[in-house]
Amino acid sequence: MPGKENNVKYNQLGNSGLLLSEIALGTMIFGEDNERGTDKKTAINLIHRFLDQGGNHIDTANVYAKGRSEEIVGEALKNKRNQAVLATKVRFAMGEGPNDQGLSRLHILNSVEDSLRRLQVETIDLLYMHCWDPLTPIEESLRAFDDLVTSGKIRYIGVSNFKAWQLMKALGISDAQGWIRYTAAQYQYSLVERSIEFELSDLCLNEGLGVMPWGPLGGGFLSGKYQRGDKPQFGRLAMMPEITEESWERRAQERNWQILAVMDDIATNYNLSHPQIALAWLLEQPGVVSVIIGARTLQQLDENIHTAQISLPEEELERLTEISAPPKGYPYRFMEVYGQR
Repeated sequence: MPGKENNVKYNQLGNSGLLLSEIALGTMIFGEDNERGTDKKTAINLIHRFLDQGGNHIDTANVYAKGRSEEIVGEALKNKRNQAVLATKVRFAMGEGPNDQGLSRLHILNSVEDSLRRLQVETIDLLYMHCWDPLTPIEESLRAFDDLVTSGKIRYIGVSNFKAWQLMKALGISDAQGWIRYTAAQYQYSLVERSIEFELSDLCLNEGLGVMPWGPLGGGFLSGKYQRGDKPQFGRLAMMPEITEESWERRAQERNWQILAVMDDIATNYNLSHPQIALAWLLEQPGVVSVIIGARTLQQLDENIHTAQISLPEEELERLTEISAPPKGYPYRFMEVYGQR
């Protein structure tokens, strides 16, 4: 099996000079008070192991575990702040009041102050708009972000869960006004969810944004734990209350089982785990900078961060790309057939 030279590889974030480890440590379930949550001690150990192995990109959000995730990350980074590139987010509800959510200037500024306090830092390295806000003019949100950069409270800005036209509109406004530009785009992306390739991947490549995939294992579907037939009775999918019969059937479609069959074959031939294969494929996709993983144990973390040492042969990458290709609708199919020059 061909290997990469370094244990951890660092990629440039879009058109910026910031370097991020290929694997990012996601902290969504840190501090959650349920069976799928990661307790404080384990979470801090995971963060320290991640940093010790050369990882530097830690991703959280104010809404994760209602702020508890940020608190745990902040405690773990005491005396280790310079080892981490710290990303968090703003948009979703953090209280019961009418202004406790959204991308208004008020909510953004209040949320950043709260995040800085929970994280015990003076500056957030990367702040995302977590989702489009249909009520707030995007100009108001972008100006607030620009002011936060000017004041030194954040360094870079990113976007997540925007439609392509919304992202392009925001970039156009930033350019016209001379405001700070997005450098990162965080979207769901995996072998079983490739929708961003129709519009957003090309947009990010052309506009200089680094793609940060979340959900790289398809909510656990690509972990290799599941078999045809039944709704899962164990693992991450079984812990998710939103996994109804309908949503499970959406995951358990024939195309996805065929993807797993190819992964089974590659895993056997190269002595790799299913998560390593899924991550290795993602890291070869255009524009991908850093893939966000959600390890629950030190063993999972060690296995996944070492994906940076794996280079799948070209023929295996092509097999995975071909079997997982989503159907092309209009106008993409039309443009492919008639739009070439």
